[in-house]
Amino acid sequence: MATDPKSTLLHYIEERREALIAKLDGLSEREARLPRTPTGTNLIGIIKHVTGVEAVYLGATFGRPFPHPEELVSDARLEADPQADWYATEHETVAGIIDLYRRVIAHGNETIDTLPLDAIGHVPHWENEEVTLHQILVDLFADLAGHGGQADILREAADGAVGWRGSGDNIPSEIDWPAYVAKLNALADRF
Repeated sequence: MATDPKSTLLHYIEERREALIAKLDGLSEREARLPRTPTGTNLIGIIKHVTGVEAVYLGATFGRPFPHPEELVSDARLEADPQADWYATEHETVAGIIDLYRRVIAHGNETIDTLPLDAIGHVPHWENEEVTLHQILVDLFADLAGHGGQADILREAADGAVGWRGSGDNIPSEIDWPAYVAKLNALADRF
């Protein structure tokens, strides 16, 4: 791994992006769309949301808007439906949203490659507060890590698949999970 700050940040951001996308591997359209929480959080909605975030953070913030804004959730649509970036419509597909996300990533990576970490930008919805590319990359990593945690839990609830990128890739396989959960329940019941 590179040791310069920009390459290091990009390395960790790319890992989080790929882990997030991997949470949809093997799921049907229905399973990817199905709300898994009382507030409707769903796996493809997380991807759609981060697509919009990255398009703004690594695009418009630095004067490089994503070249196909019609493919993103518009401000007008968000005004009509504040959750519009958190679910796939009947006209969208999982593959289509992932493809759009990968194109937004490529556009954002051009911003990262082109600008120095101290480049100044303005996040439109942050009331034009000045930010540096460095600040945006740290914020983006934190956002991706949080949404990755959501996706981990949602995917496990969907079909029991656990792991960072794929099933069991960072989870011990020799554990008797029902016994482990029973142990945790017994500990919690003491209080």
